[in-house]
Amino acid sequence: MLLKTTESAMCNLYNLTTNQQAIRDMARVMQDSLGNLEPDLDVYPDRPAPVVRNTAQGRELARLTWGMPTPTQFLKTKDAPDTGVTNIRNTASPHWRRWLTVEHRCLVPATAFSEYGQKPDPVTRRKPLHWFALDESRPLFFFAGLWTPWRGVRGSMKTPRPGEHHLFAFLTCEPNAVVKPIHPKAMPVILTSKDEIEMWMTADWEKAQVLQRPLAEENLVVVA
Repeated sequence: MLLKTTESAMCNLYNLTTNQQAIRDMARVMQDSLGNLEPDLDVYPDRPAPVVRNTAQGRELARLTWGMPTPTQFLKTKDAPDTGVTNIRNTASPHWRRWLTVEHRCLVPATAFSEYGQKPDPVTRRKPLHWFALDESRPLFFFAGLWTPWRGVRGSMKTPRPGEHHLFAFLTCEPNAVVKPIHPKAMPVILTSKDEIEMWMTADWEKAQVLQRPLAEENLVVVA
């Protein structure tokens, strides 16, 4: 799916294969309103997914919709449904700066993410899909995300979903040496340690912005 914005079109499918307790423990969750977590979940744009967000009552594990509000200049018409922006690269943009505060930070749990290769398969003529994880066992990690409540119309002209929505997306950065040969434009911002998680969820933006960097190449592999 191509984004309707100047953000890098990338990572529009990721997988989560873990349990709720592992997410709660690693992210220090205080409340859980998620409901039952599927044991193996593929997440697509404009679909609900588990997210850990900051609230006045502490960190909450909830189900939000993937895709932050699209800048209005990229919507076809003012009344067109918004499918959202899944990946955020330009955090200096006024459109994104309003959501960089701690109140709008979130953690997006994942165990693998995908990128399309550059060259189509000579037989199928489709670009191959490649998956990345921390190692072959696919342990839990988090994308550094932002979230916001939003009122409007999501979905498509055929199946619009008007009303109040809770939306999220995650930051991207320059790709590391593992991702770059497959997807040279960008990769998600990945948090793997409790110190990184705490910094993202509690520090002022001046400090937290250092986390918008590629994951060290020795900590990422291509998996089947």
